This record gives sequence, structure tokens and C-alpha cells, in this order.
Amino acid sequence: MMGQQAPIQFDRASGALEGANLWERTAALALVTGSKISSHFSHMGYIACANLLRKTLPERNIAIRLNPDAVFEFPYGDGYWSKLLNRSYNYEDELELLFADSVDVDYTLLDCGANYGYWSVLVSSRPFGSHKAIAIEPSGQNYPKLANNARVNGNRFETMKCAIGASRGTARLSGTKHEAFSIAGDPSAGGEEVPVIALDNLIEDGKVASTGKYLIKLDVEGVEIEAIKGGARLLQADSVIMCEEHGSDRSHAVSRFILEQTPLKLIVFDPRSNRMETVTELSILDRIKVSTHVGYNVFGTASAFWQDRIEALNAKTARRMQ
Repeated sequence: MMGQQAPIQFDRASGALEGANLWERTAALALVTGSKISSHFSHMGYIACANLLRKTLPERNIAIRLNPDAVFEFPYGDGYWSKLLNRSYNYEDELELLFADSVDVDYTLLDCGANYGYWSVLVSSRPFGSHKAIAIEPSGQNYPKLANNARVNGNRFETMKCAIGASRGTARLSGTKHEAFSIAGDPSAGGEEVPVIALDNLIEDGKVASTGKYLIKLDVEGVEIEAIKGGARLLQADSVIMCEEHGSDRSHAVSRFILEQTPLKLIVFDPRSNRMETVTELSILDRIKVSTHVGYNVFGTASAFWQDRIEALNAKTARRMQ
């Protein structure tokens, strides 16, 4: 980044930390220890503590090597992403399970609410199948960091600066945490005006074909239902939508909408059975959503192709556990 030192380098495979001074190394140790301790209670309090520590550090990026063909950069000490310094931490492992199993599928990732582009970096890397990805992020604060991650990975995925909603238009984006900016708040709450598109506009605008295979990550902070409504055509294709259900929402609004108002099958990873389970009763989510301050991913698909893949993935997992 302009005016900053070269990024600190961290390799998740080897644990090697390079280019850091003594204080930055000490901070790395604190960030890893904090992640390990707080992992026992869903990382509660970790982000706040890490962001306090960050105030004592020079403004500088860290470049984390996620695998031999994927580098993910973010400001050093960032509370949300610094958990990646803990090599035993897995970010959204139920998503990684499906991505890792889909290496051989010719699909495109639509990374909606991409933040700094973690999944676009990973899915477009060789170990994950070098897939096409479109990273969509509305925030003027986040987008330059997303564009930087596209750049440091050879511009191998596309970026778009807009929000996803039910239809084309504009909205106010507001919030205090970069991982939780939303267009769902009160329009008078300040923030920035951002363009909004619907998922189906990507077909109309020639960005994607209506006949392709898609994995659609929807991390859109409270606008999931509107985003699903705006993607009816795309969701008739061979696509899987991956949405966040917030742990604090005991009504399971997103899952309820998918189950009751769409033709999609609702699927959730059940840690008890270690399987992707088709949901017919929302009560399963009462058991799975154990922490009120984190998000849980649910999957929706009307595609026989993806349903067969998920069944095969369950069978593979069962064999590995025997």
C-alpha cells in the first residue's frame, strides 16, 4: 500500500513470520494465544482485544500465505482476520468443505459481501481448482483492500463495487465494523451511498450465463432475503446459495424464508453427525446455533447436480470416519 512499509509475511503451512520487528512478533504471539484461548467460547471478545492491540502497532499490512498459490493481505492486527495467525483456526470450515470437494467442478464463485476477498483468493487458487470468481463489495473502506488482494494474486478474480439487493438502485451503507457494514439499517444513519444490483442483473449485464454452475456466498448483513428474491433466475440454474444465519436470530429468518418461500432445498452442516443435512424442521437450528454472537452458514439449492455432490461428500466423510 502507498506510504506503508512492505507487508509482514506469514505462512500458514510452516508458521514462518518474516519482516516483523520485535514488537510486531510479540503482538503476533499475543494474537495467536488470544485466538487459541477464545476459541473455547466462539472467540467472544477476541475482536475487541485484537483491535485494541492494533492501536499500538504501526499501520502496516500482513500478507498471509493461505496455500502455495493464495496470499491474503489485511491491516496487521485487524480483529476479524488476525485469527488466521492461529494455524489451528479454520475460517468457516463448512464452506471450505464444499469448496475443497468441488475442485473438479466447472463453477463460478459469486462472492457477495466479499469484504477483503478471502474466499475469492482461495477459490481462484490452484489447490481449490483455479475457479472463476466475482468478488462484490460495496464499502468504500473495504473495496481498496479487496482490490489489493486481487492485485497481489495476479488479478485472477474480478471485483465489483456495489451491494446486492432485491433490485437495481442505491442504498445507504452504514456500520462501525468492516465485517458488518450493512444496507439494512435506517437510511438516516449516515454512512455512504452505494449502488445496488440484484443477482439476476449479473445475467442481464453479461457477467454470468444463466446456464452455468455457481456457488453463491451471500454475506450481506441482514439483506439475505432481499438478495435471494433478486436471484430467482440464477437460483434456477445449477447453483448453491450460502447464507449466514446469525446466532442471535432465534427465529431463523433466513432459513425460514428459504424453506417456506422458495423452491430451494435447505441444507445445513450438522457438527453432531458431521454431515450436510437436508432441513425439514427448523428446530435443528436451535441445536446447531449454540453461540449468539457468531454466524452459521446455511445452504439452499434447487439443483439435482449439487444435491448429488453433497450426498457424495457425505458418503466420503462417512468413509473417512470409519
